[in-house]
Amino acid sequence: MKTYDAKDIRNVLLVGHGGSGKTTLLEAMLFASGGITRMGTVEDGNTVSDHDPDEQRRQISVSLAMAPVEWKGTKLNVLDAPGTADFVGDVRSAIRAADAVIIVVSAVDGVEVQTEYAWELAVQEGLPRAIFVNKLDRERADFQSTLDQLVASFGNQVAPFELPIGAEHEFAGIADLLHEKADLYPSGPIAEESDWPDEIHAVADPAREKLMEAVAESDDALIEKYLEEGALPEADIIRGSKEGFANARVAPVFVGSASKAIGIDRLLDFIVEEFPSPLDRAPVTVIGKGGDEQSRTSDPNGPLTAFVFKTVSDPFVGHITMFRVFSGKVRPDSSVHDATQGTDERIGQLFALKGKDHESVPEVPAGDIGAVAKLQHTHTGDTFSTKDDPVQLGSVELPEPLLAYAISPKTKGDEDKLATGLARLREEDPTFRVSRNEETHETVIYGMGEAHLGVQMERLKAKFGVEVEAKPAKIAYRETIRGKGKAQGRHVKQSGGHGQYAVCEIEVEPLPRGEGFVYEDKIFGGAIPHQFIPSIEKGIVKTMSEGVLSGNPMVDIKITLVDGKFHSVDSSDMAFQIAGSLALKEVVEQAGVALLEPIVQLAVTVPDAFTGDIMGDLNAKRAKIQGMESAGAGKQRIRALVPQA
Repeated sequence: MKTYDAKDIRNVLLVGHGGSGKTTLLEAMLFASGGITRMGTVEDGNTVSDHDPDEQRRQISVSLAMAPVEWKGTKLNVLDAPGTADFVGDVRSAIRAADAVIIVVSAVDGVEVQTEYAWELAVQEGLPRAIFVNKLDRERADFQSTLDQLVASFGNQVAPFELPIGAEHEFAGIADLLHEKADLYPSGPIAEESDWPDEIHAVADPAREKLMEAVAESDDALIEKYLEEGALPEADIIRGSKEGFANARVAPVFVGSASKAIGIDRLLDFIVEEFPSPLDRAPVTVIGKGGDEQSRTSDPNGPLTAFVFKTVSDPFVGHITMFRVFSGKVRPDSSVHDATQGTDERIGQLFALKGKDHESVPEVPAGDIGAVAKLQHTHTGDTFSTKDDPVQLGSVELPEPLLAYAISPKTKGDEDKLATGLARLREEDPTFRVSRNEETHETVIYGMGEAHLGVQMERLKAKFGVEVEAKPAKIAYRETIRGKGKAQGRHVKQSGGHGQYAVCEIEVEPLPRGEGFVYEDKIFGGAIPHQFIPSIEKGIVKTMSEGVLSGNPMVDIKITLVDGKFHSVDSSDMAFQIAGSLALKEVVEQAGVALLEPIVQLAVTVPDAFTGDIMGDLNAKRAKIQGMESAGAGKQRIRALVPQA
């Protein structure tokens, strides 16, 4: 593949709810542009971007994929992000590499949860966003209902640029609202231009009015002209829509069917003509070694700045690292500095990824996206720079994985292979976490949901040959005391020879949560020799670590040593440890033991209509509702404290 200038590159991210058709849309783009000669399907498992066995088996995207689409002298780096909430880490990382997003919406299902999530991410990054209403050829497809949902969810900036001609299985073409013409698709993915059908005016005229309103609201001069004249000429609509999209104030809506390749050529034309190139993007801010901020423009001759947005682990080749170059260029057989890890990496052969296929490229200049294999230390989220000017891009904010499974290898002796596999998967996916719980003696993996952890365990088996058994991770509880108490610990044994003698008296009282353990010595007059005071504390601490009721550690108690007795011959360190332990077990019976469980702070954003259902569900889980607040657009945010169990 040849090297493209930054002005001829478009970096596009496909986002949306699972099942909306993002993978099929990328397949249709490749087919329409001649990149592939035959379209695969998700059901057959032969699409370009869903090449992972997990994806083919589940028939959903579980990992970010990309493919370059060449259209009218322009290279489109199209990133296909998973739509399932479990794999949202890939979306958050990939959005840093894109210059604009296409939100894919099913005309059958309308606006769904991940549609809204993808929109909010694009707004946070300030990226222009277009909307592609897909599956208009399907039964129960309803464009008008979907458009109404889009406007209700995202506001009047949602502007229909196109209307479908025909509905469901009769969907055959597209009415262009900007130029008042029709494109029909009797055969193949390339449109045949035609006039507007007469019957389209009844629907198209109000839609064109909505388009004019959205364009006018994006510009102060246009809104004045629109209010004065009641309409805008075509030239103003076209100019205003271009500027509004570039400034992320207008979200154009396109229509089509990815599976039938209808409307794909029109979408590709818009990407080439109107989507921002890397040169149109504002300079990125990087942080230097001393914490100073610098700006980097898309200059191939500038200092190197590249962002690693995805690493894929392979047991044979090692890592495949996908990166976006913001400044400078990356060449084969060169060295780059990983500023995040503080290591140097040797770059081997560079290539463009097309699903699982690799196509060699001579270099990856500013604005482009490339990939390289066998980097030793690089992880997702790292920044490449030069060694003499190490800079980093701001870290990507990722959600905290909360679902925990305890895992163990099915085959004894696979512990080392399991540790290696988990480490590699952790490097590949920042939303996957591994820890060893010393209290429950379990290896615990944390993920975004059941599908996420299921995929990771399948990858352990497929890539690293380790089968694991999984069960819900144990919850680490704590013990504490309810009130005050006083007791004596007495350890006296005389059975011939050297005996054991230790007596101690302690007082106990509860401390506020989080205060831990306080040990105070109030011995006076030498009732216990100084060298045995720490021995009593040692025995108490050991018993606290094991608990006295449930086997869970004790916390938040204060123990005061007030009196005791010793023997000049028979007293010893071990005797006083045992006495301290016995004293604690005795005193907690008086003070009363309470079991503490971990509580999490929870915030749930929910549509108004379902607020009561969610509140009831939380109450059934022993939650304490702390309050509610409006989250905008007909939603409430419920805040609660909920037991982790």
